[in-house]
Amino acid sequence: MREVQVFVLARAAWALQSGTPPEPVTMGVVASVALVANVGVALLLFRYRGGDANMRSVWICSRNDALGNLAVLLAALGVFGTGSVWPDVVVAGVMAGLALTGSSTVLRQARAELRSEPAAIALSSRRPPRDAVRS
Repeated sequence: MREVQVFVLARAAWALQSGTPPEPVTMGVVASVALVANVGVALLLFRYRGGDANMRSVWICSRNDALGNLAVLLAALGVFGTGSVWPDVVVAGVMAGLALTGSSTVLRQARAELRSEPAAIALSSRRPPRDAVRS
């Protein structure tokens, strides 16, 4: 598996260096398959989108993955229509922005939960004094 990852990274670096646009058919097929999987996961997680930071993070990541798949499909159409690398570059920038906004949302919620957690732990760990407990 690691060899495949290294190959993909090397191929992407070579294409970037040479200015060769990505293969739009491959982009479209992979994005379509990934879209089906990510929409399925996002639908399963939809009811948990308002949960704690962990559940919300999973929901946001799944939603963003599905949106990213749609964006890659648009980029594939743009690359196919223009023969240029620029539609792919623009979509990559949009996807990076989406990842940053999603992570910012999760970080804010996690910080808020961490600030309120010590009070919740203190309340749950309180026990009545020993002399107040009767056997």
